Amino acid sequence: MSAMLDHVVGQVLALQVRLLACRERLAADTDREALHDLRITLRRLRSLLRPLRGLPGVEQLEQAAGALGTLTTPLRDREVLAAQLIGRGHAQAGQRRQEGRARTYASVAASAQLNRVLAILDAFPMFLRAAGREGLAQKLGQRIDKRLHKQWHKLQVALSDPGHDRHRLRLLIKRVRYGDQAYPQLEHAGSKLQRLLKSAQGDLGDWHDRVQWLLQVREHSDLLGCKVAWEHELHAAEARSDLTLEALQKALARR
Repeated sequence: MSAMLDHVVGQVLALQVRLLACRERLAADTDREALHDLRITLRRLRSLLRPLRGLPGVEQLEQAAGALGTLTTPLRDREVLAAQLIGRGHAQAGQRRQEGRARTYASVAASAQLNRVLAILDAFPMFLRAAGREGLAQKLGQRIDKRLHKQWHKLQVALSDPGHDRHRLRLLIKRVRYGDQAYPQLEHAGSKLQRLLKSAQGDLGDWHDRVQWLLQVREHSDLLGCKVAWEHELHAAEARSDLTLEALQKALARR
């Protein structure tokens, strides 16, 4: 196998172990970070897979990972909102959103979506090794490098658009950041650029949360007490993200 294929197999095995650990933590309700860690591991897996499209098993694993992401997104959103409310002193509203957490975690641990991801992951290294033997992974490093370059180019184009969409930018930043972490040997981003990406993702994440929470205020009266604060924080996050995105754009221009 090529060094790059070895790297991918090693990453797949490491992510599989992390997902198995998350499953057990969820099943036993050991801690409040289990669902978050599951989603981070899932994001890393999808970032690893994206440049591998075309290899056997990749499409099936991407689809399975996407289904698990769809299942867990509203659950994680509810967790984040609950923590926000409790932190602001709205304990009852926050605790209502935490009710049944153990059952929710157990349902994710036993879900068909998670079991499908783990089942495909179990066989995936075999698919990769077979692809290597059959010559389907020739020049894999170059292919991955080219696809990562395209992701960076999309981000650069989006940043240069005066009317850029913050939602899309947030997704593009996540994509390049986690893609770089999946394939560090390709050296697409140095430590300074990674810090800028992390800051931009954080600022846009704060903005995104407030947008979502303010939308929910219309339907949930127990959120009204946070409305004014969230509106102020939304504008502050917009201002911070504008500065961070400007710095990121300049850094990419020098790249």
